[in-house]
Amino acid sequence: MILYNVTIKIATALHEDWLRWMKTEHIPDVLATGLFVEHRLLHILGEEESEGVSYAIQYLCPSLDAFMEYRDKHAKRLQEEHSRRYQGQYVAFRTLMEVL
Repeated sequence: MILYNVTIKIATALHEDWLRWMKTEHIPDVLATGLFVEHRLLHILGEEESEGVSYAIQYLCPSLDAFMEYRDKHAKRLQEEHSRRYQGQYVAFRTLMEVL
């Protein structure tokens, strides 16, 4: 199994809108690709939140090939939708891990 983790810090003033949008639109769109078998949305604790609120979104896919298909066919479009909506209001990084 492959775990795709997206860590994001969203501006405090927008984090409630962002969280609602993630739950109702973005995450369902990612899952609709059919390439992930489960997901988790987590609030990162212990971070100073005056400049933003931090979250991790974790998607589990059955194989590296499935992730590569997501990356090649869907990731750019979905990331661009996020960027357009929250441009300049977040920082993000992505990590790919193998579940042992």
